[in-house]
Amino acid sequence: MKNSSLFLVIVAVLLAATACSPTRFVGEGEYMLTRVKMKSEDAAVRASDYREHIRQEANMKWLNFARVPLGLYCMSGTDSARRFNRFMHRIGEAPVVFDATLMEYSRQSVENALRAKGYLKARVEADTLHSQKRKQRTTLEYRLRPGRRYYVRSIDWEFDSDTIRAACARLCTGTTLYTGMPLDATLFDEERARIVAALRQNGFYHFNPSFITFAADTAAADLGCQLKVVIRRPPQANTAMAYQAYRIANTVIHEEAANGGRRDTVETAHFSWIKERRGGMKRKVYHREVLIDRDSLFNEQKTLFTYQGLNTLPIVSYSTVRYSTPEPDEPWLQADVFVNLNRLNGVSLDLEGTNTAGDLGGAASFTYTNRNLLGAAESFSIKLRGAYEAIRGLEGYQNQNYLEYSAEATLRLPTLPVFKASKYSRHMRGNSEFSLLYNSQDRPEFHRRLLTGTWALTWYQRKRLNLQHRIDLLSLNYVFMPWISETFTKEYLEGDDPRYAVLRYTYENLFIMKFGYGFTYNSLKKKSAITLNRTNGYQIKANIETAGNLLYAIAKAARQPANADGSRSLIGIPFSQYLKFDFDFSKSLMLGTAQSLAFHAAFGIAYPYGNSSIVPYEKRYFAGGANSVRGWSVRGLGPGSYKGRDGNIDFINQTGNIKLDLSIEFRSPLIWKLEGAAFVDAGNIWNIKDYADQPGGMFRWKEFYRQIAVSYGVGLRLNFNFFILRLDGGMKAIDPTAASGPQHYVIAHPNFKRDFALHFAVGLPF
Repeated sequence: MKNSSLFLVIVAVLLAATACSPTRFVGEGEYMLTRVKMKSEDAAVRASDYREHIRQEANMKWLNFARVPLGLYCMSGTDSARRFNRFMHRIGEAPVVFDATLMEYSRQSVENALRAKGYLKARVEADTLHSQKRKQRTTLEYRLRPGRRYYVRSIDWEFDSDTIRAACARLCTGTTLYTGMPLDATLFDEERARIVAALRQNGFYHFNPSFITFAADTAAADLGCQLKVVIRRPPQANTAMAYQAYRIANTVIHEEAANGGRRDTVETAHFSWIKERRGGMKRKVYHREVLIDRDSLFNEQKTLFTYQGLNTLPIVSYSTVRYSTPEPDEPWLQADVFVNLNRLNGVSLDLEGTNTAGDLGGAASFTYTNRNLLGAAESFSIKLRGAYEAIRGLEGYQNQNYLEYSAEATLRLPTLPVFKASKYSRHMRGNSEFSLLYNSQDRPEFHRRLLTGTWALTWYQRKRLNLQHRIDLLSLNYVFMPWISETFTKEYLEGDDPRYAVLRYTYENLFIMKFGYGFTYNSLKKKSAITLNRTNGYQIKANIETAGNLLYAIAKAARQPANADGSRSLIGIPFSQYLKFDFDFSKSLMLGTAQSLAFHAAFGIAYPYGNSSIVPYEKRYFAGGANSVRGWSVRGLGPGSYKGRDGNIDFINQTGNIKLDLSIEFRSPLIWKLEGAAFVDAGNIWNIKDYADQPGGMFRWKEFYRQIAVSYGVGLRLNFNFFILRLDGGMKAIDPTAASGPQHYVIAHPNFKRDFALHFAVGLPF
């Protein structure tokens, strides 16, 4: 019960901190702001949509519950000369003192935002309500009175140039404006951006958003407005060149390597190239990635694509593009592309500690990388890894240690063969990756070897960065067991006991040859969103793979005899045959300016057929752990209502070929870089077939919903922007191992020692 006592002590300290009085830090005649409320008289206008315009909020609450940062601040004294007080002030949050100036500024800001949405007669009122029971505390309330919304009755266009009128008619088709639309400034900004983008992609170098204005005549008695779209040169613009379409006179690529060697100048049909004599890239790379060609129209989008293409190459440190006008009164531009290269070679050493169910160990990996192997931005790396772990609690085995070492070689080409010679080569980006891995694992019970070779292709359109595709064109895996201990063999592998069917299949030599396709769609990736954390975005992942079909056809054509269970082999090695599908959905929803609610749903199924009755262990699902149902330890849940008994083999038995994961998580900033979360997880794994060594593990439509495990908990995250350290504590709520009775709903009688699981991980769970 030590963990339970520590948990209660932490809760007591936090409650004591929040109970301290903060008003002693508030001056005479001042008020502490305890709450900010927003109400709207119109049900169609949500007050929460305008929360971002409020400039003063009350003190932050942890998980929307307790003002712990304020409580920490209040645990100190008012004497700032004392070191303890200064420390508590630094980690805590001072009470927010009501500011009438910020209240008025916020009121006007919300009012202006409503009018920009078409509520031209909107009014916002702001009042304070001082507490009678608790002195020097006040609540601030904003009341939104939007009134009726104005709409566009008619649309007129006005140009000061026939040239730009003709260009807009030709290039800017598909306007987003229409009669009957609301008088919404946001929609006008989108139309302005659309017109500017279309023109700047077709040579109009000087055209910018200040050329476009919108005027609405609201003099009519009703709510209908006459909208006028005016495209006119600003007074300071160069009259002769403002509406001139520019062409590229010359493109000059300035290549500079990290060693700063001697350089030569080379002329090509598309660009001039000031190249490095040693360590630079080949001409074909620049032809593919630099889309700014001589004698082409200026195109802002191609400039962006050039940035993206160059900066994703491993040999490129950074790149910039600068335009200049050699002759100010002539419609010609020079594009200077500056490319700074990384060092050719790089090495890294990583150390890590491991803890597997209390067994301590460590691992080290060494990686060598060549970023420009053949001169065309090919990346080649070799990774060597070794790991050691001291295993306790095993009886009947001589060696009580776990030793692992592996070697992996990877070659990544920054293009795809299918695009290389086609007209799509400059519109698509892709990578071809070849990898070869050898992994050796020596456990007290067995020795296991894995040899893997993969050829994978990934690609996306330059205009659609948020949709990426991947094909595992060829993936070969050979798993073989050179040694299995006599103790392990006698206990689990010998004989025909059906209880160990899954276990025996896992420790056989096996050949896997698979083909797979998957895609990832991120709604915010086009806006450079690295993660969905605290955004209004969503992400969809899907993958399908199949294995063994070609090998089965070869074995059948070669008339390889089938064994007693109908499976065949090649050169004496059995092979796996299965079909697997995975789907993953993540969604984040902002709640105010800092807090968010995240949703996650994942489903997977793997179906063995033909040459296999069991899906290979590497392809099976497990539940529990830092990224699944967090009330259980990793591989500690399922399948179905199965409850593990033998600790030596549970990591094999607690797997399945159907997976369901559901999660909802509330996220909120706490102190400094520390963030908090409260979550509820649900899910489990099942098997398609009924295996004797996994009683209760088969998926049945009439039972599966009663076998869905549920857990709840809280977490802490240390957010360093480029990576996140995460600590989550989960408690069991519904335990499927007890099919009925009070033990099924353990939330009603929790036992901290029995039901609590602590997880440490890097990155968010979804």
